[in-house]
Amino acid sequence: MLFVKSINTCYGKVQILRDVSLDVPARKIVAILGANGAGKTTTLRTITGLVNPATGRIEFEGKRIDGFAPSRIVRLGISMVPEERQIFPQMSVFENLEMGAFVRKDAREIRETLSKVFELFPVLKERKNQLSATLSGGEQQMLVFARALMSKPKLLLLDEPSFGLAPLIVDKIFAVMKKTNIEEGCTILLVEQNAQMALSVSHFAYIMEVGRLIMFDESEKLKKNNEVKKAYLGE
Repeated sequence: MLFVKSINTCYGKVQILRDVSLDVPARKIVAILGANGAGKTTTLRTITGLVNPATGRIEFEGKRIDGFAPSRIVRLGISMVPEERQIFPQMSVFENLEMGAFVRKDAREIRETLSKVFELFPVLKERKNQLSATLSGGEQQMLVFARALMSKPKLLLLDEPSFGLAPLIVDKIFAVMKKTNIEEGCTILLVEQNAQMALSVSHFAYIMEVGRLIMFDESEKLKKNNEVKKAYLGE
């Protein structure tokens, strides 16, 4: 579904990504692991058009998309859950969810998606009229996730969904991620520092260090790799 070939991305004169290539098959969960500063978030920002690569190419469903505006990329079926929990704080939970569906015109199907989202996150239904700024950190993370689902994405990008959350909320987020992949057929590209959790839900995983991808394999095989266990799994 997503093919990234030899992208090099810079912020000003500072090069962040160096010849990054990855392949995300349809209906699979693919993880990118690595420490802070490895270039994981920049990879997602490049895919979504928030920053343009200096060189390289990005294809989605066989169509080249590097250089497209972010709004055009969303309309193609790519949605991102950012690490910073970027909600609209002065809008209600319901209004935030409505914003997630701004690219859609199918009113009946939007209502169906909203019902599914409320099934996945019952607390959001309970608080649909509440100002989103008054939600807890975990609830805001649920809201950002739910808002992304409202666009009915073909490909969902998640940037550090477990960051700063209590273990019970993390379990909930990852359970919803897996359910969305299995039941809705949504392809997922997951950026995550919690290697144990990421490898437990993903089919394939890449490992990134200092702007480069240094390793790729099936997640089950990576969990048994001695270098990976020592560096990322604390074993």
